[in-house]
Amino acid sequence: MAFSKLALTAVAALITSSAWAQPAPMPEDLAWKLLELGRTIDPPKTAALFAPMQQKEPFQGVKTEREIKYGPADRHLLDVFTPETNSSAQPVLIYIHGGGFIAGNKRAPGSPFYDNIMLWAANNGFVGVNATYRLAPQSPYPAGAEDIAAVVAWVAANISERGGDPTRIYLMGHSAGAVHLANYVSHPEFHKVKGGGLAGAVMVSGIYEMGASPLGDAEIAYFGSDPSRYAERSSLQGLLATKIPLMIAAAELDPPRFVEQFNLLKQASCKGANGCARATMLQQHSHMSEVYAINAVESRLADEILAFVKLGK
Repeated sequence: MAFSKLALTAVAALITSSAWAQPAPMPEDLAWKLLELGRTIDPPKTAALFAPMQQKEPFQGVKTEREIKYGPADRHLLDVFTPETNSSAQPVLIYIHGGGFIAGNKRAPGSPFYDNIMLWAANNGFVGVNATYRLAPQSPYPAGAEDIAAVVAWVAANISERGGDPTRIYLMGHSAGAVHLANYVSHPEFHKVKGGGLAGAVMVSGIYEMGASPLGDAEIAYFGSDPSRYAERSSLQGLLATKIPLMIAAAELDPPRFVEQFNLLKQASCKGANGCARATMLQQHSHMSEVYAINAVESRLADEILAFVKLGK
């Protein structure tokens, strides 16, 4: 949904007001450009705004290991980023990308995404793990959750030799990646490591109750076309039962469905086993800018993840 000229002017006035204040505001011209894109999911146009701000290889002070196999499928691949001055027993941040269930990858040739999240992680005291997974329609439900289980199991078994602490694994997923993450956390039958193997889970712009609104073609390709199965393939109830600490986020310029699902889980989590999830609405950001901005400009999401890890939810 695009914004009218009047709406843009009104929101622009808020950008410089105290009502819109953030600890480190996004540059005003960048905020304008995101507003002009509106509540759309547009990776190419959003990437064009942030890619010039991101670091390019070779990266200074960070060691990278690429294309490590964590399972038998072609897409069972992950990258590991560690600081060259790495000390032992650092927390681990695993990132699971989005792509609408039928597309996406941990990185693309010539693109700084999602190396940017790994660089931020390595520069902020983590060992970073960037993983990809099988896609629909060739690999429908529950392939995503199964692949995350395999990633977590690989990290638990192998990260200590890379300076990571297998008892402090944090899992972060965006969009479809957040859906797969939520399904992994909420369905213990997928766990290969005791208790899920996680110190915390960060879900960014995910869907947690399938069937609450009509599913698109890509979602049907993954979850199937039988509405009677959607409740058991949703994560909401399992997220309320889990003992794994949760953080959830969404973007102010997300399509409405993602904001609705954020509010649904935010409210429901307060009745769950852990009490209210740490919940953050990312002002001025869009569905893609919330992750493309990390390690480039102001990122409240990155700040909130650090607080979640250091202080608990």
